[in-house]
Amino acid sequence: MKKLRILLADDHTLVRQGLRRILEEKPEWEVIGEAHDGREAVLRTLELQPDVVIMDIAMPNLNG
Repeated sequence: MKKLRILLADDHTLVRQGLRRILEEKPEWEVIGEAHDGREAVLRTLELQPDVVIMDIAMPNLNG
């Protein structure tokens, strides 16, 4: 079974870490990367090609 590949984007490190822990409890889900602002989220999405992006809507440098 192919894992669902997830990218997390949030400007709060603790939020990203907490979400990663929760999401990775599901064996069929894999967090493949994180971004700390909107611009990095766009770059990481292009680079990693995740299936899903979980993004904060209010971040520095580019909103979600």
